[in-house]
Amino acid sequence: MDGSECEVPGSLKKSVVILGVETSCDETSAAVLVDGTELRSHIISSQIVTHQRYGGVVPEIASREHCLHLQLVVQQALDEAKIDFLGLSAIAVTYGPGLVGSLLVGVSGAKAMAYAAGIPLIGINHLEGHIYANFLHHQDLEFPLLALLVSGGHTHLILFETHGHYQVLGHTRDDAAGEALDKVARTLGLSYPGGPEIQRVAREGEASAFKFPRAMLEPDSLDFSFSGMKSAVLNTLNSARMRGETLSVPDIAASFQQAVVDVLVRKALLALERTGVKTLLLAGGVAANSLLRETLDKELSERSIRLVYPPPIFCTDNGAMIATAGYYHYLAGDFAPWTLNAVPGLGLV
Repeated sequence: MDGSECEVPGSLKKSVVILGVETSCDETSAAVLVDGTELRSHIISSQIVTHQRYGGVVPEIASREHCLHLQLVVQQALDEAKIDFLGLSAIAVTYGPGLVGSLLVGVSGAKAMAYAAGIPLIGINHLEGHIYANFLHHQDLEFPLLALLVSGGHTHLILFETHGHYQVLGHTRDDAAGEALDKVARTLGLSYPGGPEIQRVAREGEASAFKFPRAMLEPDSLDFSFSGMKSAVLNTLNSARMRGETLSVPDIAASFQQAVVDVLVRKALLALERTGVKTLLLAGGVAANSLLRETLDKELSERSIRLVYPPPIFCTDNGAMIATAGYYHYLAGDFAPWTLNAVPGLGLV
């Protein structure tokens, strides 16, 4: 981004203090981060209860909730960090990808706050933020790195060569892994959000009960496809209903979760083999899935490859990851113009 319209303060403060703001979907979050490692505050206002009655996020409702809570969340983050706007070095905000209405609330609010405080504005790609959640808890990471980003809206394999330089090696061609988990959960009558519910119910099921397909695509492809796997579950359920049979929900949940994890792990191993990278970063909401973590940990330990992932609270959308990414943009002098706008379909590169 061109930083010509937003200048760096005349001299760096003793500490670099970043306020991170995240409103890309249904979480209103703000965090204050000092020097890239000290998290002074981390506030999340969740809309899960609001959207549960609809079985998923309603964009119009989400943006209205952000309008109601953004100012309160930011003030709470500042109060908890015992700092005011004059003590900030910059404000980092997610500007895409995400729901356009939700993004606009965060971007507009961050621009107003940064302009009024006379400090730089930093635009952060939401996908980049998820990757940087790992840097908050693992300061010893050395490049190059491979990131497996798995969330409700995205499934990517990303070669992270150095700060600000990414290469997307593979991505989903249809549904994201988290999206497929949510849709199957809804079909099984489980509550929103579906991913955690699938994991919870699957603990009581047998993962080998149903042989759902593992879509690997072309032999050399690092892309993903989950729509056919999701359809296989729907077909199994519909066939059982037509025959008057009742299938075990835990068995279906466990079998489908296993199928999704198998594909994610096999693609990650292929990418690691192809690139020769020795550290895998797991990121995104599905990174909190215990089966995925345990399977990767086993497979990578056998290959002497390091697996890194953040605590579950930092896998889902949060302001801390945006502040962390913002810190590295600040060091690089990468600031946004005051014309920064929401980009709902923003890509990583």
